[in-house]
Amino acid sequence: MTEELPGPHGPLASVLAVRSRTGILEHREALVYTLGKAAELEHLVMLQYLFAAFSLKQDVREGVTQDQLAAIQRWRKTLLEISAQEMLHLALVQNLLTAVGAAPRFARPNFPMPAYAYPAGVRIELLPFGEAALRHFAFLERPEGMDVEDAEGFEAFERAVAFEHDDDDAIVPHLGEFETIGALYRAIGVGLERIAGRIGTERLFIGPANAQATEEHFRWEELVAVTDLASAGRAIDTIVEQGEGAQGEWRDAHFGRLLGILDDYLALKAADPDFEPARPVVAANVRQQATGVVVPLITDPGTARAMDLLNVVYEVLLQLLSRYFAHSDESPEQLRVLADVAVGLMFAAIKPLGAVVTTLPIGWETPGVTAGPGFELFYQVDYLLPHREAAWVLMEERLRDAAAFAVRCGEACSPALMEPLAKVARALERYADQLLAASKA
Repeated sequence: MTEELPGPHGPLASVLAVRSRTGILEHREALVYTLGKAAELEHLVMLQYLFAAFSLKQDVREGVTQDQLAAIQRWRKTLLEISAQEMLHLALVQNLLTAVGAAPRFARPNFPMPAYAYPAGVRIELLPFGEAALRHFAFLERPEGMDVEDAEGFEAFERAVAFEHDDDDAIVPHLGEFETIGALYRAIGVGLERIAGRIGTERLFIGPANAQATEEHFRWEELVAVTDLASAGRAIDTIVEQGEGAQGEWRDAHFGRLLGILDDYLALKAADPDFEPARPVVAANVRQQATGVVVPLITDPGTARAMDLLNVVYEVLLQLLSRYFAHSDESPEQLRVLADVAVGLMFAAIKPLGAVVTTLPIGWETPGVTAGPGFELFYQVDYLLPHREAAWVLMEERLRDAAAFAVRCGEACSPALMEPLAKVARALERYADQLLAASKA
């Protein structure tokens, strides 16, 4: 039996809700700007789940029983599955952007973010696994109309009264308020219909069809090409339903799965108050942020190298994805290689490096605390030239630099990490070879 959410449902209710809270997107520029913010949010939420998954212990030698470790492994699997679906959502948003003639959006603010980066109720932070993280994640994924409290310390900020925008007479876009991520996507859906009704679908959907990501090159059957209102609606429905669930059907969505983990965790904690499934992880950076926002800095040389390696591999992964969505004269086979290498880096490099850095100390000033990946971005990921040959050379070169650095990093870290980092180095060289071969084909 499903639980109905309070209040009206259906298309009219969605339109009324969008009008009252987010505003109607009337122009292409406002639509592109809002889709760009949606891409940032999907990206950031995905990193939240990865951080929590990386923070979990992986061995009984870390002070957990075999039964507790089995539960931890279930939780990690679920968090990684949810993060993979967030990557799917990010790809769907890129398809929406491409469809309306805009460039992909893989840039996003660095952690920790300014308090006012997004609407007041949307706080994005890197948290180790625990009750606070799970409650906060569930709050972000909650269905519209569901009365769910955020974790303590994540209360919405008070905002100053801003200039009242008139959408009928505006040329500069702004991000309207939205209470849930689902509400944001409903606003985008209504905006697409509104703009298509005003200028026509042929004029709205002007992006090249061959720049759309689909199941052909990625592994998600839900990854649909967006070419018209119907396919755009399917993309938005996938994002909303996987996050908060279809109307009343939230148990198998991210929201319900997170609540299931929370219940499971609280039961084990009640049985053993000393149970701690997460490593003592704190999000830390190698360098101080240019914004001046205070962030824990890594002072241990080996940890700093391992974290730099993770950040560089993550940077190249984003370059590959950006190139895929904004390619020039790549062949279908070359596009497949871009997709294969990007996905491969996630599993063969990012995932094992996340497991490595969370075992390493931040520095002597913070005893007993290990480093959580800050996912630092040092460049705009779209800095590569649009010319194919130059872009492919730089991506290949960066992977080879990272492979050599991984070997040096293994030598600088503890002996136990030499083989895991050597394995990452071999994977990076293999993917660089794959890029080189494809670039000459």
